[in-house]
Amino acid sequence: MRATRTKILITGASSGLGEGMARAFAAMGRNLALCARRTDRLHALRDELTARHPGIRVEVRALDVTDAPRVFTVFREFEAELGGLDRVIVNAGLGSGRRIGTGHFDENRRTAETNFVAALAQCEAAVEIFRAQNRGHLVTIASVSAMRGLPRHLTVYAASKAGLAALTEGIRAELLATPIRVTTVFPGYIRTEMNQDARRLPFEVDEATGSRALVAAIEREPARAFVPGWPWTPIAFAMRHLPLSVIARLT
Repeated sequence: MRATRTKILITGASSGLGEGMARAFAAMGRNLALCARRTDRLHALRDELTARHPGIRVEVRALDVTDAPRVFTVFREFEAELGGLDRVIVNAGLGSGRRIGTGHFDENRRTAETNFVAALAQCEAAVEIFRAQNRGHLVTIASVSAMRGLPRHLTVYAASKAGLAALTEGIRAELLATPIRVTTVFPGYIRTEMNQDARRLPFEVDEATGSRALVAAIEREPARAFVPGWPWTPIAFAMRHLPLSVIARLT
């Protein structure tokens, strides 16, 4: 029987999927360590969750995940406050990006650094704690877009998420013989604050539905999961095998 993960750290928890997952885990009675840049929203979320679920504990910290030393400090502080960490969800990220070669290198660099380099710092900090405990569950939030190189504004975003997926798989390979579990989650189109101004997306679900689906997948602790499973599991398979010219027209 797999032990219940009662102490869960979520980065990027002040909005979107991070906030949604925090609400879903709180409803399951889990204790939470929540971090993000916007502390006013974190404090409001903490007050909401503890009022709605009086039996849980919610700790919050300000964290810009691109500040690598701060990532290690915050994770260790959460570990000390909660008496260990059972699961770390590497969720913080950026969805922005511009066409390559159109004069927007700085924006594309921020996306790459946040979605990959900052995620590396979070994985390092989490696995250090898990190795010392000899237990834990690392979860990274990638994207179905990681299946292929994509054109236009998605190029750097897709590449950064593909890099994160490969990083997570490498960590999983490293830890196969240990009690530490590693999961990569590939969400499809979930309507959140990050993409609220985008046109209607195919097969999209709302934030609450998507967050519940994410939590259900994470609780199973698979090596990888596409969320929601239908239709994104077959879509991901198709993306890996269709000619690139078809992918370019469809995205």
